[in-house]
Amino acid sequence: MFDAIVIDKHDDGQRVTLKPVAFPELGDGDVAVDVAWTTLNYKDALAITGSSPVVRSFPMVPGIDFAGVVAESRHPDYSPGDRVVLNGWGVGEKHWGGLARRAQVRGDWLVPLPAGISLRRAMAIGTAGYTAMLCLMALEAQGLTPEAGEVVVTGASGGVGSVATALLAARGYGVAAVTGRREEADYLGRLGAATIVDRAELSGRARPLAKERWAGAVDVAGGAVLANVLSMMKYRGVVAACGLAGGMDLPTSVAPFILRGVTLRGVDSVMCPKPEREVAWRRLAAELDMGLLESMVTEVPFERVPETAPLFLEGKVRGRMIVPLSPDLDGC
Repeated sequence: MFDAIVIDKHDDGQRVTLKPVAFPELGDGDVAVDVAWTTLNYKDALAITGSSPVVRSFPMVPGIDFAGVVAESRHPDYSPGDRVVLNGWGVGEKHWGGLARRAQVRGDWLVPLPAGISLRRAMAIGTAGYTAMLCLMALEAQGLTPEAGEVVVTGASGGVGSVATALLAARGYGVAAVTGRREEADYLGRLGAATIVDRAELSGRARPLAKERWAGAVDVAGGAVLANVLSMMKYRGVVAACGLAGGMDLPTSVAPFILRGVTLRGVDSVMCPKPEREVAWRRLAAELDMGLLESMVTEVPFERVPETAPLFLEGKVRGRMIVPLSPDLDGC
């Protein structure tokens, strides 16, 4: 029996409780992992609050990522004692996730944790940081360089935005950080943002084309914010879109694409092929300032996860929220 956050569905709605659960014998999930640390992400908040139909079956243990130590394995690539990290693959949505002291998953979903990253720091990075690196990789794959001009990051004080700001600044990019909370200006400046942009500037109805401002963009918002960003991209600018916190609609026109040659590149962290994941994690180990990472982190006790999740939907979360489950497993 292992303690877990469990979402149950009833006729009068869903209930979220912390309780002991029994994990089955290794089946399709051919690796059992003792979870040291996990996180709270925006998608976890949607699942826990029931604000969006993220969960596909019940009962469900939420948690889209975790870091831990292999306890049992029938997979040829993993042995007991291996340190691993998991992001996505429908975990916490279709398969029991990381908000439990043990997880049972397919070995093909795991990534060996690079040397030098503790299990705690792996979750300080988490899916948000891994997604931020995928966005940087997408921008670079389209030929973006620091010399091209400033890169705008929407939702900059959130998890993806915070890590993206730090990564871009470390690579020499000028970063314009978008936030609806002016009190976060000092925090974003410490991460490396050169310019602070009020989210209100990007929240109205987008024109087909506006004044050219940015060479690149990392967008977590979608909706009107993304439409405005597209209208303000420089000639042959590139946008990496990875989120929909502001909505799934995209009220724009073809003008940015056919008149300025703008590229809109979608970034998916859930089903991303393993070789790209491994590159992303190696780069995070080498390029992310771990001191800055620590400044982004808030620890949330396991038992306080259900009451903390709504803060994401209220726009009250800064940086990364990590949850200790068995922190004594962390040997780094």
